[in-house]
Amino acid sequence: MAGFRNKGLVATRRAALAWIGAGALAAGGITSARAAADDDEVLTEAKVLRDPDVPVAGNPDGNISIIEWSDYNCPYCRKLEPELRQVVQDDGKVRLVMKDWPVLGPVSVTAARTALAAKFQGKYHQAHDAMMGVSSRLTEPRINELLAAAGVDMDRLKRDLTDHAKDIDAVLKRNNEQAEAFGFRGTPSFIVGKYRVPGVLSMTEFEQVIADARKAKMN
Repeated sequence: MAGFRNKGLVATRRAALAWIGAGALAAGGITSARAAADDDEVLTEAKVLRDPDVPVAGNPDGNISIIEWSDYNCPYCRKLEPELRQVVQDDGKVRLVMKDWPVLGPVSVTAARTALAAKFQGKYHQAHDAMMGVSSRLTEPRINELLAAAGVDMDRLKRDLTDHAKDIDAVLKRNNEQAEAFGFRGTPSFIVGKYRVPGVLSMTEFEQVIADARKAKMN
């Protein structure tokens, strides 16, 4: 993952993202990331790839990572979700890092905070899937209805939203800072290995970028 300073990887974000840009052009049509010197500490390996408070799907020991920034009210995120999950499942060696990035208004923030609160009872993925699986715009009553139907303990959820408010807001702040540092302008946005992917790809395109990312990792 370019942009990291840990363990002998590229020393500065400016150099790292220039490298991402070169690789992205080789992969075909993927925009290079913008550099900003003061973002070095935002884009460390630990914070972007290994944040213990950010949920992970797919193979946690996979040999390539896809990092997704998404919003529960984003129609493109919803449309892409089943295809991305299918690619991850079919590949079997992809680690999917799920960054909640609520950029579409107050209800999106509520949805993201609620999903992260559900993590404290081991129900993040159920909450995520329930909210991503609808076709209409979310409202707060609809969020509660969906999560209850997905098996989330709503009384505990309310307690966790209060008791862990600072932790939840800190995760969302980190996710936002990283997205802005990478120059993302909306959801969905991705890092696949060393490639920056600001937008929607087809299953075939995701498979190609994953293959390119693995090749780049070996070089």
